[in-house]
Amino acid sequence: MNKVAVFGSFVVDLMARSPHLPVPGETVKGSMFKMGPGGKGFNQCVAAHKAGADVVMITKLGRDNFANVALDTMDELNMPKDHILFSDMTETGIALILVDENTSQNEIIIVPGACNTITEEEVKGIESVIKESEYVLLQLEVNQNANEMVVDMANQHGCKVIVNTAPYVPISDSFLSKVYMVTPNEVEAESMTGIAVKDLESGKQAAKFFHDKGIEIVVITLGSRGVFVSYDGKAEIIPAFKVNAVDTTGAGDAFNGGLLAALAEGKDIWEAVRFANALAAISVQRLGTTPSMPERWEIDAFLEAHN
Repeated sequence: MNKVAVFGSFVVDLMARSPHLPVPGETVKGSMFKMGPGGKGFNQCVAAHKAGADVVMITKLGRDNFANVALDTMDELNMPKDHILFSDMTETGIALILVDENTSQNEIIIVPGACNTITEEEVKGIESVIKESEYVLLQLEVNQNANEMVVDMANQHGCKVIVNTAPYVPISDSFLSKVYMVTPNEVEAESMTGIAVKDLESGKQAAKFFHDKGIEIVVITLGSRGVFVSYDGKAEIIPAFKVNAVDTTGAGDAFNGGLLAALAEGKDIWEAVRFANALAAISVQRLGTTPSMPERWEIDAFLEAHN
């Protein structure tokens, strides 16, 4: 089992459900409120950890009560906290999530807070983690200059970089050229390449865009249609498992965490994607993001049942 790291965001999810989403100036009486841990980086790390990976979370919190939502969750799950950074100036990030309970439509505002203020000094402080890790998984929810420093450091130490290109913001070719694997969803892939991935052929065209930048492995998640993978001259769409989804929030994070855990164990990309698909399939049958991530025995049992 290789060591791996997740460098990314933590935010507290503040979720309210109401009969309809408010229009400007309107106050709507809600039916439910829930607060819990979130942020793409944190969700992905929890998924990888619960799936059995030897994984370290690197994120930045404020010195406030919301920081305890992260720290308490990590204590409950027995996750190492040695590389959590703190800001004395900026509060812990939050996501305000409004959900229409009739249509399931949502509106989300993310305020990244402290995890958008990671400094060069703080990145230097995590060098030992990067040096020991086989893979580091990044997203685009922290300040991008910090991601760029981590990529350079990883390249220097032979640590392979996986970038989940969410939430999508334009990134430079020089950044992409240092990345080993990208994992956009179909919307992000189209934003980046201009190609709508509808089938194997369009998947190959989109993959060529990434391979031409120097990226070895391209993984594009296609929702219920499965996952397109291109590596070493071979491309295929690995089908998704058919399940009754009750909450698809965090499905992409579940997938990315599962992928990281499987790669850490030495599974090849094709096996790793199937494992990650199983983890995501279990998670969407439950409510929430972090709480919906399955334990390793559940993933193994699911794969055995669907063999």
